[in-house]
Amino acid sequence: MSTEYLFFSGKGGVGKTSMACTTAVRYADEGRRTLIVTTDPASNLADVFEQAIGHRITPIEGTPNLWAMEIDPDLATAEYKDRALAPIRAVFPPEMVQVIEEQMSGPCTAEVAAFDRFTDFLALDERPASCEKPPSAQEAAVPEQFDVVIFDTAPTGHTLRLLELPFEWSRSIETATQGSGQTCLGPAAAIQESKRKYEHAMSVLRDAQRTTFIFVLHPEAIAIKETRRTIGELGKLGIRSFRLIVNAIIPPEAADNPLFAARAKMQERYLQQIEAELPYPSRRMHLLPGEIKGVERLRQVGVSLFEGAVGAPLLAAAPPQQPTAGGGAEAPAPALYRARLMPNGHTRTLFFAGKGGVGKTVASCVTAVWLARQGYRTLLVTTDPAAHLGDVLDVPVGDQPAPVAGISNLWAAKIDPKAAAEAYRARILADARKQGRPPEAIKVMAEELDSPCTEEMAAFDRFIDFASQDSWQVIVFDTAPTGHTLRLLELPIDWSQQLEVKVFATVDSRAADDVAKQRFGQVIAMMRDPERSTFAFVMYPEATPILEAYRAAQELRTVGIEPGLVVANQVLPADQCSTPFARARRAMQERYLAEMARRFTVPIVQIPLLPSEVKGLPMLIRLGEQVYGG
Repeated sequence: MSTEYLFFSGKGGVGKTSMACTTAVRYADEGRRTLIVTTDPASNLADVFEQAIGHRITPIEGTPNLWAMEIDPDLATAEYKDRALAPIRAVFPPEMVQVIEEQMSGPCTAEVAAFDRFTDFLALDERPASCEKPPSAQEAAVPEQFDVVIFDTAPTGHTLRLLELPFEWSRSIETATQGSGQTCLGPAAAIQESKRKYEHAMSVLRDAQRTTFIFVLHPEAIAIKETRRTIGELGKLGIRSFRLIVNAIIPPEAADNPLFAARAKMQERYLQQIEAELPYPSRRMHLLPGEIKGVERLRQVGVSLFEGAVGAPLLAAAPPQQPTAGGGAEAPAPALYRARLMPNGHTRTLFFAGKGGVGKTVASCVTAVWLARQGYRTLLVTTDPAAHLGDVLDVPVGDQPAPVAGISNLWAAKIDPKAAAEAYRARILADARKQGRPPEAIKVMAEELDSPCTEEMAAFDRFIDFASQDSWQVIVFDTAPTGHTLRLLELPIDWSQQLEVKVFATVDSRAADDVAKQRFGQVIAMMRDPERSTFAFVMYPEATPILEAYRAAQELRTVGIEPGLVVANQVLPADQCSTPFARARRAMQERYLAEMARRFTVPIVQIPLLPSEVKGLPMLIRLGEQVYGG
């Protein structure tokens, strides 16, 4: 019997992990040997299952037939390099091996290594490579073959990037084989086996009898747009088997509350749009009064998801509570955090970071609009591949900074990795020709620049360009989800080890390193200076976003960057808690607002849950005045 593969995809924050874990528990309870794997660098599987998992296949406690694994990018990179270099060490002198190892120290190796580990689970229905070693007592119980493998993916922009890699790497390896024989992953001959594995992975992904993409989405405009776009991009790759889970639908018992009633009315319009524009098999899941954590809770959610039974078990798992008087974290006076937003004699750079889907784009847009209205010359930039600035601003946003119509002092831009890569390639090759590089060297550089890694390098190059500009009083970055943002910030260290092309190949490689390090050093110094930059972590008042933001803050501290603000998004106003459902959610939020205050000793800005989506300049202006003051 062939293994079935399910990919849970969608915009950040729509509940992919909860729905993937719910499905995994359901299938395991039905007797199907099930493995759930996360490809998201900011993994939350362990939080949902409430047990340690990590970079190995781990049985889930209390659930026979269910195993899980969290792919660790750093460990995957080390494993990949060991496998790729092993045959080379046997036949080449140490000096040459060292050169190849240095060449494999760049960011692209980390990216392809994570993908290489991911494709292990699509390889001919065999046990993944990590289990071919002498197994530990825990690994010995892992089956030779799984009936179902579920992938809990990163948000859609990064998932598309992951799935495009087999095509791009195969082409890059083939080109290098016919040319210099070198790729940024090492000698092409040494990774031909990877090329064959990637081609097999794509054949599995295209097999509609074995592979299905399940899109989780909220009944909201941006989520619908993102799903439609991703389905179109997957279709170009030959992937055509799709299903939907429409999540977080306001339940009937909550609609007595005016706020939830308004949101339910909004959702009804989008539910009709989903049926008309996304005609795929679908399930619906109601918004619950409490969180989805633990195997028993996942089982209860599974009954609702698969049988449509919503009621007693789910509500009993989170009994209605009265909000605690004065509970949670009180919103500070605006003066306490305005100083962390406004320029102080030089450019102020703001970074809005956090788990995918927690509202970073809304928070960054509200803040940028408010600052521009205070008279500050403000640039708003997104580094997220799934850019939604234009959707929230309700104006077009391009690759170059352009004024936002209707708001004085505000400009906006997005970093498009593909467009940035084309400009980056052209610039480096043109500079190399001006420097008089010989045709053979130009050819080698062109081959290396044809690598998929170039997109990420070019995107970071654009980020450095924007962050280095001093013509703005405020620069607001709407960053990508946490794990990817941290990886972006770590790239300069890796890039200094690149060969030949380096980051800016305008002169000899040592001088290129010096130029790159100087520019990177200036930006990192700015990030570390609380007088010039502020990292604001955006989160819902729920356990998973708080834990992820806390881990990210701890990692940033290792490079000398401290958080400056916390933004608590979609906080249910206390005066709207007129029903048991609303009171239960408010009580949950108050506990987590207090948790935020304990974990982050910085001001907490609260953005309220609104009756409709945040979209358009009039709403952004009103919300900015409500949050930051007139």
